[in-house]
Amino acid sequence: MSLTGQTSASHVVPMDQFSAHLDRGWELISRNDPRGAEASARRALELDPQSPEAYNLLGYCAALEGNAEEAVEAYRQAIALDDTYFEAMLNAAEVYIHPLRDFEEAVKMCDQAMELAETDEELVDAALLKFDALVSQGEDKLGEARELLERLPPPPYENPMHTFLVGRALFELGELERAVPLIEEAAAKDPKHGEAWYYLGLVRAEQGDEGRATEAFLRARELDLLLPQPPWSPSREAFAALCRNAIGRLDSVLGSYLRYANVYVSDVPGVELVVDGVDPRTLLLFDGISPPDQPHVPCTRVFFYQRNLERFVGNAEDIEDEILAALEREITLTFLQSDLENRPRGELN
Repeated sequence: MSLTGQTSASHVVPMDQFSAHLDRGWELISRNDPRGAEASARRALELDPQSPEAYNLLGYCAALEGNAEEAVEAYRQAIALDDTYFEAMLNAAEVYIHPLRDFEEAVKMCDQAMELAETDEELVDAALLKFDALVSQGEDKLGEARELLERLPPPPYENPMHTFLVGRALFELGELERAVPLIEEAAAKDPKHGEAWYYLGLVRAEQGDEGRATEAFLRARELDLLLPQPPWSPSREAFAALCRNAIGRLDSVLGSYLRYANVYVSDVPGVELVVDGVDPRTLLLFDGISPPDQPHVPCTRVFFYQRNLERFVGNAEDIEDEILAALEREITLTFLQSDLENRPRGELN
């Protein structure tokens, strides 16, 4: 989301009190206080019920609080009041991509924004969001995503975030040689850019440089821990209860692998695990796995990483369902596939 309090092109309210509420709202956003910012947005709307800027701020607050549907409704209201409101379009597209995963609506919103883009920077902003929406739809859209990326202005970019985002996009398309210098530049220019350091770890791993990849992953882990948790984040106890509930919802076959497992919750994987090769942004980890000749207790410990799961989900309502989906994927990869691979060929027919 683009953190901005700028006014749209067609609606300027010359009221000092109104502007003060908007400015205060964006200041509170920067302090990770979306509820306070929401109050400021609503005070602004009391002064001007037709303000697209106030609705944009209201949408931003709702998105931060994990209320995605409310966010897009507010953004759409802002756009209805000002159909040239570029920032609101980008903000809406971001929410459509994550957490709503309504990629078709995101593409439509990005196309609308691209038609309004007046500078290369605005065009790159909208195109990169559209790229994310296309890639998220699967292989059928990769060709279109690649064509979109090739139409972007070439580097270097004035905006350091564009440097990273284009590098990340190239990496996701398998263009490692072109991605590396951009991601390295992004990490060097902003040592506190956790995303850049995480992707730097990924590209170094692809290059076979495991030592430097681990260094980058450890830096990303440190930076992730410095970020504030989302306002909707449940307590550690409540999160652990969601994890146990998700295990209880597994079907009988999948659930049998975790029947005797103890549940542990942490923010992110420990340093020692990352050094051993665990992705610092993994969602969960099985430990205490029995050898094939002692299958009576397949797994004795399950570690859930709250910050990683919260980043992946994006709102409170869907956490348990996403934990369940992650468990199903991991059990299948860890136990079922290995079981099938170890069985005699005759048993598989």
